[in-house]
Amino acid sequence: MSKLLSILVATVFAVSTGSAFAAKHAAAAGEMKKEAAEMKKEEKAAPAKEEAKAPKKEKKAKKAKKAKKEESK
Repeated sequence: MSKLLSILVATVFAVSTGSAFAAKHAAAAGEMKKEAAEMKKEEKAAPAKEEAKAPKKEKKAKKAKKAKKEESK
């Protein structure tokens, strides 16, 4: 009888421990999916930011050329 009780206790412990590990891994997988979605959003937003910076870079380049011309005069 005591052997049966010890087997039952060991089984309950194993099942509860296994479910705890599974829950941790499921939570980690959910976080990874969220991070992947955020990365995709950032990748899509990054080219838009670069396109927005392009006119600013052109303006700075024009100002620099203009300043060099004025200095050489």
